[in-house]
Amino acid sequence: MTTVDNQDAATSPGAAAVQERLVAFLGERTGGDWAVDQDLFASGAFSSLFSLELLQYVEQEFQVTVEGDDLTLDNFRTVPAITALVQRLRGEGAAGA
Repeated sequence: MTTVDNQDAATSPGAAAVQERLVAFLGERTGGDWAVDQDLFASGAFSSLFSLELLQYVEQEFQVTVEGDDLTLDNFRTVPAITALVQRLRGEGAAGA
């Protein structure tokens, strides 16, 4: 089951803003530059601990709860995949990823 915390979808950031925040977070935490479509896990830059940190960031920053069937590597493989997950969890439809 997926849930949306108490946030009005009308005031939440759109896909471009979500992607910008994610790329900034990745850069800050890893010290590298990340292309939007780069496979985050194929890069080898992430540990399993960082994966949990990324999950926590997504939930807190975008006010969503990720659980159950949504906890898959494919939902976190690229910035567009994470963006699509965030928008779906907030009931905003596809992110165009």
